[in-house]
Amino acid sequence: MITYKSSGVDIEAGDELVRRLKEKSPHIGGFGGCFPLSAGRWKNPVLVASTDGVGTKLLVAEAVKKHSTIGIDLVAMVVNDISVCGAKPLFFLDYYATGKLMVSHAEEVIGGIQEGCRQAGCLLLGGETAELPGLYAKGVYDLAGFGVGIAEKRDIVDGRTIRAGDVFIGVASSGLHSNGYSLARKVLLEKSNLPLGKIHEDLGEKLGEALLRPTLIYTPLINDLMKKLKIKGMAHITGGGIPGNLCRILPPGIDAVICPDSWDAPLIFDLIQRLGPVPEEEMFRTFNMGLGLILTVAHKDAQTVHRICRRHELPSYEIGAALEGGGAVRFV
Repeated sequence: MITYKSSGVDIEAGDELVRRLKEKSPHIGGFGGCFPLSAGRWKNPVLVASTDGVGTKLLVAEAVKKHSTIGIDLVAMVVNDISVCGAKPLFFLDYYATGKLMVSHAEEVIGGIQEGCRQAGCLLLGGETAELPGLYAKGVYDLAGFGVGIAEKRDIVDGRTIRAGDVFIGVASSGLHSNGYSLARKVLLEKSNLPLGKIHEDLGEKLGEALLRPTLIYTPLINDLMKKLKIKGMAHITGGGIPGNLCRILPPGIDAVICPDSWDAPLIFDLIQRLGPVPEEEMFRTFNMGLGLILTVAHKDAQTVHRICRRHELPSYEIGAALEGGGAVRFV
């Protein structure tokens, strides 16, 4: 007799995972997630949506056998994109796909997602757990996330008001965040064969710890900044690095002139560049190079930004200025 379970899909395991999750999030488990929206609170509301994954950072998590923080990365990649538009994240949904569902393993991953949502101040509204034997090997999993935020139309931040003389302020990243891991693994693990579980003298910590450090969630910082001053542009620095993301908020006729010596980058970037060796241009278009968020404000507001960043225990740096040009990011 052939059953769904003998084919590789364990319905009981999926039911057990949902039962455990409902103990912490009672709204999970229905056919669709419901989010109440108070229409009277908004005059001209705009919904802002984003979706993303965490890429091959998952392979590092599997190698280290630590899955408790990868869910934070997933939430961060989505909610940061929503927040830099000037929107407040409302809710989040996840997709967890694996070849063989291990309940305790999945619970650890989704626990990280719940923690990420807590940090971002949004609701984990639901998700999908898919057991796909034949598509994924046993023990292998993939993640995707989807989030929705809301903003008043007048409060949307898109860079259109950036003018020559405005300043760019970079806010520190915690490390690689969730981008460039194919290159990082190629250099550190395949070419250099560095052990993940031993303290590396150049880092002062285990390589696995440096590579798995969660992506920072900038939503609380952005929420505070928007209450205090006018932010003209915000860029979440992900795949494509500073040049590939900062250019997305530059209006026509404005260049971003950036000084790379104006901030301190985590040591992991120097290690990758040196061991590669990786050309500096390639580093800057692959990694965040120590800045996970770049803000554009009027020069008079710069010190207010730094003060609020300090309150959130996030180092910030004045990294450059907006000048008349053709919409390019230039390093000097």
